[in-house]
Amino acid sequence: MPANKDSAAAESAGGLSGDSSPSPVGRLAATVERLRREVQAAQAEADGRALIELAKGILVERLGCGPAQAARQLAELTEQGKVPLLELAVDVINQAARDRLSEVTDTFLSATAEADADSSAPAVRLREAESGVLAADDTQAVADSLLQHALAPLGAVAVAIWAAGADGSLSLAGSAGFSAAEAGRWRYVPPGVATVARRALTSRTTQWTASVSQEGLPTIGHTHYPDGGRVAAPASAGGRIHGVLEIAWPSPLHPQPPQVVRQVDALAELCAHTLEAQPLLVDSQSFHGPRVSAGVAELVDLVDGLHDPSVVLVPHLDENGRLSDFRIRHVNQRFLDPAGRPSGVINGALLLEAYPMAAGESELFQHIERVYATGEPFRAERMDLTALVDQVPLATVADISLSRHGDSVLLIWRIEDETARLASLLQHAQRLGRIGGFEENLLTGEITWNGTLFSLYGRPTSSAPVPLEELAAHAHPDDAVAIGRFLRTVLHHRRPATAAFRLQRPDGVTRHIRMVAEPVLDADDRLFVVRGACQDISAQHWTEVALAATRDQLAHSEQQAHERNRLTLQLQHAIMPPAQAPLKAPGLQVAVRYRPAETEQLVGGDWYDAVVLPSGLVLLSVGDVAGHGIEAATSMVVLRNALRGLAVTGAGPAQLLSWLNIVAHHLTGAVTATAVCGLYDPVRRTLRWARAGHLPPVLVRGTEAGPLSLLKGILLGAVPEASYEEAEIQLAVEDTLLMYTDGLVERRDRSVEESLTQLLTSVRTTPTTLDHQLDRLLTYSRSDTDDDTCIVGIRVA
Repeated sequence: MPANKDSAAAESAGGLSGDSSPSPVGRLAATVERLRREVQAAQAEADGRALIELAKGILVERLGCGPAQAARQLAELTEQGKVPLLELAVDVINQAARDRLSEVTDTFLSATAEADADSSAPAVRLREAESGVLAADDTQAVADSLLQHALAPLGAVAVAIWAAGADGSLSLAGSAGFSAAEAGRWRYVPPGVATVARRALTSRTTQWTASVSQEGLPTIGHTHYPDGGRVAAPASAGGRIHGVLEIAWPSPLHPQPPQVVRQVDALAELCAHTLEAQPLLVDSQSFHGPRVSAGVAELVDLVDGLHDPSVVLVPHLDENGRLSDFRIRHVNQRFLDPAGRPSGVINGALLLEAYPMAAGESELFQHIERVYATGEPFRAERMDLTALVDQVPLATVADISLSRHGDSVLLIWRIEDETARLASLLQHAQRLGRIGGFEENLLTGEITWNGTLFSLYGRPTSSAPVPLEELAAHAHPDDAVAIGRFLRTVLHHRRPATAAFRLQRPDGVTRHIRMVAEPVLDADDRLFVVRGACQDISAQHWTEVALAATRDQLAHSEQQAHERNRLTLQLQHAIMPPAQAPLKAPGLQVAVRYRPAETEQLVGGDWYDAVVLPSGLVLLSVGDVAGHGIEAATSMVVLRNALRGLAVTGAGPAQLLSWLNIVAHHLTGAVTATAVCGLYDPVRRTLRWARAGHLPPVLVRGTEAGPLSLLKGILLGAVPEASYEEAEIQLAVEDTLLMYTDGLVERRDRSVEESLTQLLTSVRTTPTTLDHQLDRLLTYSRSDTDDDTCIVGIRVA
């Protein structure tokens, strides 16, 4: 049969080349397939041979015979029972082991013996998986063995084995069925990140997820199997979770029978023993999640140096190896037992024996179990431990801190006196809030003040308190009416009341006070005591005054800014209206565009100009004054009009920019600006131009576009005197020349060169009209600086 398959593969490969005989590629593919099957068969034979040899060893021990006799005994039983040798060996192993896998196998047999003639196949697969796990050199090989022998027959396509860190993190110890890139992305999951495996770790129970997409939890391989089912089982041993076994199915997972559920739990237990025996296979330090492996002796030394009461707990296992309790290994000198017992009685005792109610309402024991199992620390402030000690009902409140260190749990237990704590909190609250309390007995005249109230009144604690009826004498005269109304409400109408007034102290300081008082009646409904409090609200009062002044100032500043921006826009629109009339020049089409900044506060100093001079030449210019606001706009007006006036002299572009530089430096408050100036001769169809720190014009000729040569020229206003380089270019019919400011191309995320390249690409496609081309440039501009933009375009007709 393998030979036929090889021939078929070779014929298929040869058919691709159009030849009836196998091609070299086909023969190579057939050889690879044959070798792969031989390797798989060898691996399966090795796993089966290990189980058969183990069964022989069991018979040698049980029957007291030699290996040869045990082999003959197995052969005779196989012939008599008409069952394969491997299945018989697995049955012998299960009868002798009576372990977790044996229990799972019994469940399979009882559920499928009547309906499935091959009911022993699951038992063989489980034992083969166990054999592969035990023979594996690392956790990666463990994952391969589990998927191949036990999980692939159940329809699973991938397996991930997660190692749990001491800080609650998860590290991918081994995987099978996932690509190397996917495994690399999921090598480490920090504490607190919600995943499918994390849910199993925190809940400490196996989680069956019908579909990853429905649950919405991220996990390894969710991009490849978005609708697939998942099972995540905690890998625990001795009450401690060493990691999580996660299994992936390619499609939604339906409810599974009990025997499959028990099989998954048994495989997770195999992973736990592997992770426990090979703790160094996961280099968690490279994932910023180091394992804590401190010994008990080192932890005891650490606890003795802590200033907080601390307890070191170690797990206590029952005869079946299950966690049943924790033993108190050590308590430091600062630890105080709620029942007052000495530390010698507590040391060495079991936790539930020393504190039998720890598993009750406080759930302290459950929290310790969770920390030991998952490694995730636990913190709780003011945990109620009322019934912690049996037959000693203590109203105890404590701050609890739990963390796992290796195989130990550190418990920091700080018990506080609730009454003293509340009194201290009240005292601090009164001091911070500057609140003073008082009580006045109207029958005896006795008045009681606390220390804060004496401080508010500016009086020594040895002086006599001020009665309520004399309150107006210590307040500002303008507040006498409010105080009188307050006293009538409390003393006459016998109702609670509040009042705000200005207290004038003996040291001349005036404080703003809010007083609250309530009457207390006796059994005969007579008023005999008034209790109340005074609070210093001076800081609040002056804050409100300052805030009101700030609001007024802010409103005034906003109004000024609005007026300033409105004036700037009006000035700018007056010089350069958004709708510019077309310029009439012989043999030349001229179009201009101006786009102001979208934000009014960014109104700048960009300008353009296109005008026919008395000489018949056409002046073309664009410029950009540094800065924004009305200063930039007024400077723009000065430079634009100055250039117009200077151009009438008949000077060339270089000379015009030299004169304009003097204007910018000496006559406008030393502003700086960039500009391009050009003079077009309609008769000769030539353009003479110069630049002052500005981007050069762009020439579009046919389907080609490129910037003009970068002439030398410093920006305007930088130095008192400057000279500029000038050039002349011959234009042809249908040539288009564009002058623009940097608002058209400037971006924050890329250089000017990259933006200019994008502009050249945009202008190569020439629209039907020049106006259409300029509108298109403004519409599709990728600039993101929200700056002004000016464009001057000419097309030779």
